[in-house]
Amino acid sequence: LLALTEMSSPTLKTGAYILIGVGALTMLMGFLGCLGAVNEIRCLLGLYFTCLMVILVTQVAVGLVIYFQKETLKEELAHIVGDLIENYDPMDDNEKNLQDAWDYVQSQIACCGWTGPKDWEDNEVLINQSMTAYPCSCANSSKGLEADSGFCNLDVPVNGTATYTDWPVYEQGCMDGVEKWLKDNLGVILGICTGVAVIELLGMILSISLCKNIHSEDYTKVPKS
Repeated sequence: LLALTEMSSPTLKTGAYILIGVGALTMLMGFLGCLGAVNEIRCLLGLYFTCLMVILVTQVAVGLVIYFQKETLKEELAHIVGDLIENYDPMDDNEKNLQDAWDYVQSQIACCGWTGPKDWEDNEVLINQSMTAYPCSCANSSKGLEADSGFCNLDVPVNGTATYTDWPVYEQGCMDGVEKWLKDNLGVILGICTGVAVIELLGMILSISLCKNIHSEDYTKVPKS
């Protein structure tokens, strides 16, 4: 996630750091919850409840931000991916992780470029090769080509020059591919989110119940004067 946001975009970076923070908090929360339940420590159970509540509120807040700021996020992603495609160079080891991440996206979603393969016409390396090469991760597997990383050469360049229409690549842009994937899996995504929220609510309810039981036990142990 950080690899795809390291080219700028404060919004995406903030979202990435929030998710990392939530993951770290989840690990700490689980440890504190187990320790508090086993040793019947009320303060740890209370902290466990607080952590769960913070995580649940954060998830809801992130969901609302994504929903209401989706156009802004789409524009920022378009800018990031546009810069990445324009400067993509297999020989540049400094950006290899980021480029490999984008190659993985294109090959897995079966897409090419952000809006389409035409985006790759802005790539400096391809321009220098007169468009007689194309991104391997865009290669259309239905045509018997294996997706990889870097650039692949056209078998038969036309008069030493070519355009993106001559490339054996996917015609779908990754923006449309991602949106289609989200629509196709919307039910699964909502189901998972709902399941996680229910589990978190159950954890909050159980932690409160344990705290009350511990309090009741402590009260009965107090000697009556």
